[in-house]
Amino acid sequence: MLQPHSVLWHYLWVAPNVLLVVLAFMMWKRRLHREFPAFFCYAIFEAAGGSAIYAIDVSPSVSGPTYWWSYFLFLVVEAFVKFVVIGEVFTHLLRRYQPLGKLAKVLVSGVGVILVFTATIIAAYANPTAFWLISATRILGRSVSVVQCGLIVFLFVFAAHFRLSWGRVVFGITLGFGIVAGVYLAYWALMAEWFLGQRTYLLDFMNMATYHVCVLIWFYYLLLPQESVTTSVVSLPEHDLAIWNRELERLLHQ
Repeated sequence: MLQPHSVLWHYLWVAPNVLLVVLAFMMWKRRLHREFPAFFCYAIFEAAGGSAIYAIDVSPSVSGPTYWWSYFLFLVVEAFVKFVVIGEVFTHLLRRYQPLGKLAKVLVSGVGVILVFTATIIAAYANPTAFWLISATRILGRSVSVVQCGLIVFLFVFAAHFRLSWGRVVFGITLGFGIVAGVYLAYWALMAEWFLGQRTYLLDFMNMATYHVCVLIWFYYLLLPQESVTTSVVSLPEHDLAIWNRELERLLHQ
């Protein structure tokens, strides 16, 4: 079962895409797509893009370079969508401070993308090889995972420091993204070392299984009707965050 193109391999690649289609449909039916449009687009993109990459991978008529170009372009778009989702999480987390939330969304979406692609371009030019496309793809994957992990850790520390409350859906989205980013970071780091020799496909199983679990986490937090998960039930006091928000709002209205 733990072999490339085994039944388990096909299942772990296809099942999350199918589940994301169902999740997107349920979000649309419950009108959650209006509240979380970025995550809704992410679910649709991952389902469509993941299915397309799967079809390219299993098709015997598709060459290796075509697969890697397709996968690289998929990662480029995926990186942008992920940072937009994280920006959306910041907006919801700072829902009581709308000017700061909007600013955080712009900074995360824009600066995150710029940092990732700058690092990828520099690394690709610094290490030109015959397999530069494969190298660039892995560098891009690692760069996205590093920045994404850093932003999510900052989210949790930021929310804990200012005692911000998490909505159930926001917490579930962030938790899933954090797990995915952490495992992806380990995946790309281990792939770079090649310490498994010809058994690097075992990392693919780890990666796909983790993503499958995270999709189920999103199902749990987005669709099950339970009470909201919060980091604090204490009302927000007047602190630096409130002052920053007030000053930013005053600046914007000048």
